[in-house]
Amino acid sequence: MMTKTAAILGGGVIGGGWAARFLLNGWDVRVFDPDPEAERKIGEVLANARRSLPGLGNVALPPEGQISFHSTVEQTIAGVEWVQESVPERLEIKHKVFRQIEATGYKGVVGSSTSGFKPSELNAGAASPGQFLVCHPFNPVYLLPVVEVVAVPEGAASVVRAKAVLEGLGMYPLHLKKEIDAHVADRFLEAVWREALWLVKDGIATTEEIDNAIRYGFGLRWAQMGLFETYRVAGGEAGMKHFMAQFGPCLTWPWTKLMDVPEFTDELVDLIAGQSDAQSGHLSIRELERIRDSNLVGFIRLLAQNQWGAGALQNAHDIAREPEVGLVRSVDDLADVAGPVLTLKRTVPLDWIDYNGHMTEARYLDALAAATDRLMLMVGCTPEYIAQGGSFFTAETHIRHLDEAKAGDGIAVHTRVVAAEGKKMHLWHEMRRGETLLATGEHMLIHVSLTTRAAAPPSPEISAQLQRLAKAHAKLDAPEGKGRAVGAPR
Repeated sequence: MMTKTAAILGGGVIGGGWAARFLLNGWDVRVFDPDPEAERKIGEVLANARRSLPGLGNVALPPEGQISFHSTVEQTIAGVEWVQESVPERLEIKHKVFRQIEATGYKGVVGSSTSGFKPSELNAGAASPGQFLVCHPFNPVYLLPVVEVVAVPEGAASVVRAKAVLEGLGMYPLHLKKEIDAHVADRFLEAVWREALWLVKDGIATTEEIDNAIRYGFGLRWAQMGLFETYRVAGGEAGMKHFMAQFGPCLTWPWTKLMDVPEFTDELVDLIAGQSDAQSGHLSIRELERIRDSNLVGFIRLLAQNQWGAGALQNAHDIAREPEVGLVRSVDDLADVAGPVLTLKRTVPLDWIDYNGHMTEARYLDALAAATDRLMLMVGCTPEYIAQGGSFFTAETHIRHLDEAKAGDGIAVHTRVVAAEGKKMHLWHEMRRGETLLATGEHMLIHVSLTTRAAAPPSPEISAQLQRLAKAHAKLDAPEGKGRAVGAPR
């Protein structure tokens, strides 16, 4: 796969997050930022991203790209496929950078991380209106998938190109058809922020109490269902119409102060800062970032189990990347059936680690079970087949834990079919980190009817594919440890 290159102009929190998102998805990254501390700051962001992003999905990321730092805009954007502007939120600075880009003759898409400026403002004075897009992400850019994409009418072609790149990074381009100050998401954040400031100023709640109201309450609902779907459910069986009829009149009541902002006096600033320091000042910003990232990975992965929200997006991204790492979905797609079949290739995620600092024993089974599921899929036991009433149940499992795996380790499982006789499927898995054998798994499965819950022959097609693999794998040397009893000498 040919390595692509992205230019990041501005290496702050957002620019560093963009650099990490591109770099860990296999792009080379060129960075421009006059800040003498830029390399250190981006390095710290990258350290957090390397810790969390690779384990977010169930498919290994591509080899990391190369990052370089440059002294001018011209040097930075030379020969790149994407330019992301993340300079300070001042229109005159952005325009200065855009004119520098135009002076080089660069014709590609330029995404701006602006949280507030409209694309018409960005493109004012542009030689090619439509080249400069709003591509507004959220922190941390390397984990949160949404990017608000907004263009002037002349930018339709740029939007198409931008969406393709962003989707290839595992992100969700939210294309807004009309421009508005602060786009969509930040307008919600601004409304909540305004109300929170008043609640603190008026002594109704502290910063910690407000945060608790969000993270223990509606924030959990919003993360999976958003606003309207949450309220649709709140309407009960009658749905959204009932909710609107019940709570619509409240909108005329003086519940909020959304149009007013308390004056940012020194007293108010000190009050909020003091409460915030008391709330979490015992932790460094880097510690808070790592806690945030661990929680986000766990939450998105939980959503993935239910094929929902950001988790469903990650699942789709994983599926799209399977061929890149050598995973196939059918025996017919194998280049060679003679050797053990690659059934899993991924990174050990943060939520698989136990109190000993390594992959917990349950996750060894989790990984091997995923390998079994892959083999079932390859022989034809697809979701459609299962929906029609046939599947495999595991009857017996034996796992040998031979070496440690830690968060961030790349692991792969290769599988062979030991036997495929009638209703039985006998599998042997080997899990490795590079050349190091981490674990073996021996699994006996029985094909069942989901209607009767009793053993039943698989379809002729599945039987044929299983026997094809079993016949090919029978020519291999018998795996060391097959049939081993618990406690037998190694």
